[in-house]
Amino acid sequence: MPAMTARPYAAGFRAALGGGVTGGRDFDSDALKITLHGTGYTPNYDTDAFQSALTSELTTAGGYTAGGLTLSGVTFSAVAANSWTVVAATSTAYVAGQIVRPSAGNGFIYVAAVGGTSGGSAPTWPTTLYTTVADGSVTWCCIGRGAVALDFADPSWATFTAGPFRYAVVADTTPGSAATNPLLCAFDFGSGQTGGGGTFSIAVDPAGALVLPY
Repeated sequence: MPAMTARPYAAGFRAALGGGVTGGRDFDSDALKITLHGTGYTPNYDTDAFQSALTSELTTAGGYTAGGLTLSGVTFSAVAANSWTVVAATSTAYVAGQIVRPSAGNGFIYVAAVGGTSGGSAPTWPTTLYTTVADGSVTWCCIGRGAVALDFADPSWATFTAGPFRYAVVADTTPGSAATNPLLCAFDFGSGQTGGGGTFSIAVDPAGALVLPY
């Protein structure tokens, strides 16, 4: 499975950052958990704010424990474009959503608007926000001068046969109840998945699980 980025819950993030009953959260020290949910759950990224909006979580079985896995190595930090750790490479496969900076930093970061394989030489990177450039079969879009990134170690489950599930949802569980634990983001696997008996891991994109450009 390729490295993945997650999609944010707008209402949940607003609540977590001080716009809801939870007050302002500290992601670096709070307990963030990830839960797996079947196709019976359809995320509403605009209005789902707290864990109480979630449905169809997997039950405790097949290597999964209901209530979720506590994430480790959590960081939430701002990174300027020229300090971005993921550098664009030639002749490399990229999936839509991956974020890079040019090898010669120019003060901007770029998202793969269309996935594909980059060309044999670097493109002329645009420096006007929201303009695009073709690079082999990849289309890059200039999205900002840096980003705030939520990152954590790749979550994994051993001897995993649970499923089917489609979504992995990250929530801040420090407030303590489903009605007050804000939803942060979700990984969408595109279809129902079932473990094959080995270790199942979510490969988090090196740029971060959730990237908010500025």
